[in-house]
Amino acid sequence: MTRKLFGTDGIRGVANVDPMTGEMAMQLGRAIAYVFKEAKGKHRIVVGKDTRLSGYMLETALASGICSMGADVWLVGPLPTPGIAFVTTSMRANAGVVISASHNPYYDNGIKIFSQDGFKLPDETEHRIEELILSNHLHSLRPTASEVGKAHRIDDAIGRYVVFLKNTFPNHLTLEGLRIVIDCAHGAAYRVAPTVFEELGAEVIPVGVEPDGENINANCGALYPDLASRVVLEKGADLGMALDGDGDRIVFVDRRGKQVDGDRILAICGLQLLAEKRLKKGTLVTTVMSNIGLDRAIKKAGGEVVRTQVGDRYVVEEMVRGGYNLGGEQSGHTIFLDYNTTCDGVLTALQVLAIMKQKERQLEELAQVMEPLPQVLYNVEVREKKELSEFPEIRRSIEKIEKSLGNSGRIFIRYSGTEPLLRIMIEGEDETKLHRFAQDLVELVKKHIGKDGEWEIGRNGDAETR
Repeated sequence: MTRKLFGTDGIRGVANVDPMTGEMAMQLGRAIAYVFKEAKGKHRIVVGKDTRLSGYMLETALASGICSMGADVWLVGPLPTPGIAFVTTSMRANAGVVISASHNPYYDNGIKIFSQDGFKLPDETEHRIEELILSNHLHSLRPTASEVGKAHRIDDAIGRYVVFLKNTFPNHLTLEGLRIVIDCAHGAAYRVAPTVFEELGAEVIPVGVEPDGENINANCGALYPDLASRVVLEKGADLGMALDGDGDRIVFVDRRGKQVDGDRILAICGLQLLAEKRLKKGTLVTTVMSNIGLDRAIKKAGGEVVRTQVGDRYVVEEMVRGGYNLGGEQSGHTIFLDYNTTCDGVLTALQVLAIMKQKERQLEELAQVMEPLPQVLYNVEVREKKELSEFPEIRRSIEKIEKSLGNSGRIFIRYSGTEPLLRIMIEGEDETKLHRFAQDLVELVKKHIGKDGEWEIGRNGDAETR
């Protein structure tokens, strides 16, 4: 199916520019209400958002569209994406809608949808919603009089979500004695995250908790974990954590200020669940981007690793299909299906903190359970997303790299599903050689389809801007 509106994680773009306009949001609201009104009973749709300025505009338009199709709207205001999934299921709503562009800058925005079971929509349902919008099929369907929907506000949504999160932490443990830096990226978790850790007994040093509509993800949060690193060292904290704008992703920093990526977090949690015989089917689910060192650590302990294409939705789909309960991505998305239906940064933090408390070990000690293979990641901004096979120079360069790596490494190249970026990941034994390979390939990509401007380089999943 060819996607016209939806990407790999909902609809996303520059706010107030097609397709991320108020007009499109209203049409989307109508289509969502129509699709989910086919179920019997009262029709309620939860709508939440992050802290972007454009969230007000899109929230109002979505609510208007939903009500115009005869469904009721339950507004929760700024709340992390996993919190909206939780409210959707706990309130027995027909669907949940999140207004957020996650880690993107404030001038972007996005809309993603959860079904009544709290899972993101399958491709088929997104395709149907697209067809309803683009075909104008709904223009003649307009309920009137008492059939028009209502809008309600759930004032205690944050409190409900905080209680849910605290209940995922072992009852016999507290966070007393821990000094924690939490960077909320001026995003959706700016109230939730500090509250959870404080109520469990930690000394919390909050960062990025003063949203103004324009500072979300601005030199803070999961994209810029160096801020959390600096604060950890300045304050002598035990660890730091950096969330992204919608609170579904988290990057950890140990007490030395060193970043601990999502692969190591998956190794820590996966091995703990294996030891407790709670890792379903002894299997961890991750993507093709994860370091081979994760596979080695899990397999050494008697477990297995299943890989999917990039995107947390595909990880979740494989977890549901295979009956697994732990999965995630190197970028910091982690899914604990025993607790929630989607990635949850604060929930992930609580599971890691519980392991630290149970084992009485610091994060840097726990992180040693995995030895990563050198891996480099380069992001190149592109003018257009063309098939790389169309360019003989690029194709020959890739073939040369593959031949040189042989069985001791791998190269993986893909376009971002949410940004105009080509991501180049190369893994192998010699890091210097990997960077040289990647830089040569970057120059060829820039020559043929690159956009003038900056490019990014990452090492072992830890991104830094150049």
